[in-house]
Amino acid sequence: MNQPTQTTPDSTQGPQIFGHPRGLATLFLTEMGERFTYYGMRALLILFLADSARGGFGFDDKTASAIYGLYISASYILCLPGGWIADRLIGARRAVWHGGVLIVIGNALLALGSTPSTFFGGLIVITCGVGMLKPNVSAMVADLYPEGGGRRDAGFTIFYMGINIGGFLGPIVTGLLGVAYGWNVAFAAGAVFMIMGLIFFKVFGHYLGNAGMQMSGAHGEHSASNRKHSWMIVGAMVGVILVAYLLAVAGVYTIDPLTLAQTTGFVLFAVAIGYFAYIFLFAGLDTTERKRMAVILFLFIGCMLFWAGFEQTGASLNLFAERYVDRTIGWLGNWEIPTTWFQSFNSMFILIFAVPFSMLWVALAKRNLDPSAPAKFGLGLIMLGLGFVFMVWAANIVSDGGKAMPYLLILTYLLHTYGELCLSPVGLSYVTKLAPARFVSQMMGVWFLATSLGNLSAGLLSGIFETTNVQAMPGQFMKFVIFICAAGVVLLLLSRPVKKLMVGVK
Repeated sequence: MNQPTQTTPDSTQGPQIFGHPRGLATLFLTEMGERFTYYGMRALLILFLADSARGGFGFDDKTASAIYGLYISASYILCLPGGWIADRLIGARRAVWHGGVLIVIGNALLALGSTPSTFFGGLIVITCGVGMLKPNVSAMVADLYPEGGGRRDAGFTIFYMGINIGGFLGPIVTGLLGVAYGWNVAFAAGAVFMIMGLIFFKVFGHYLGNAGMQMSGAHGEHSASNRKHSWMIVGAMVGVILVAYLLAVAGVYTIDPLTLAQTTGFVLFAVAIGYFAYIFLFAGLDTTERKRMAVILFLFIGCMLFWAGFEQTGASLNLFAERYVDRTIGWLGNWEIPTTWFQSFNSMFILIFAVPFSMLWVALAKRNLDPSAPAKFGLGLIMLGLGFVFMVWAANIVSDGGKAMPYLLILTYLLHTYGELCLSPVGLSYVTKLAPARFVSQMMGVWFLATSLGNLSAGLLSGIFETTNVQAMPGQFMKFVIFICAAGVVLLLLSRPVKKLMVGVK
């Protein structure tokens, strides 16, 4: 195998656009296509699984929610092998390309998926593709700025705009197509937009220079024999997944999605506990490192709790919008807004408020009032919990026999977005600062594990939520408010002593 070059492009040379490498536009458009596909699918999935009137599978809410949780959880946990494959075997650029191709194939299977076996096969292929593309396209953005510093931060800000533009458009377009032409056409739109992203990636790939061509296998610690061994591991992983899928399709055994989700959650949680126990007891940490690792554990728990509540967006809140929200617009002849459109508000609010939030933190920092990372996690959870107050209001209207007004759901998403802007941008950044240098890569993987666990928990919690029992809904939403706000208050109260454990990290 030819070894890729070790160099990365000098972003101060070559084609520029608004002071940034033109390769940034290539990655911007590629990731926008992928996020369109992901968020469009996220908005459609539970609605399709629970639908029985328009060609969906007609699953009960618990089963549909468990499948939703497994899907969004796998999309994050598979970023770990996706990054590993890129680092050791094919490089980030090829990983992005192959991941995009898998996403196209998976969405095509969904569009053709008249049977559960074809549909679920498509979901598996999509999650593998997301795992290949998502971590590596971000790594390529970093490669465009070898000098680091403020330009790289600005480049990532532009890149994240592409993510949220895709996240905004996906539910809008797929929702319109789903209402007008049916589920299959809506799923096919995901394949079309990912194809467009791949075309941009291929046609304008020369602007990337050597970004994404380097892999750790070129450094000597991974010899040809080690790479062969790595390929064998990949082959074994693919083989196990394929055999398990084919045996299930053949009826050799039956997979219960709820049991699978619960078992997966137990395994992931056990892995997290075991890993932290190993790090604290056997990794040879000194006192300072052990204190900082305690902070990472604190943030891990906060992250998991946050996403368990936040991802109700595509689960229980999505079903609520479908069944109980008045989505008609009288001045358009009582035209009904597609349910998926509500999923676009989060991305829209991020595009609107991300810069003001950044300016707020900077202004507070100048006055030495900038909250610490643990405090921001507490604030994020409190915002998330307060968002569910509007759902209590909406559920009370429904329990009295009415239809909830759309603005209540929109206000829920607004406060959830505020919570995300408090918590999400600082999480991974502080993990990399707090982790011992020899464990930074592993800690990034642990952070994906926290998100994955939170996403899976979201599906399980949504299944417990009885969206068909209108009298129980206000009390169930109130439980979300109480538990999440209480967790946020606890994190906020503990933020000062936890900050001391950071030992100088700011």
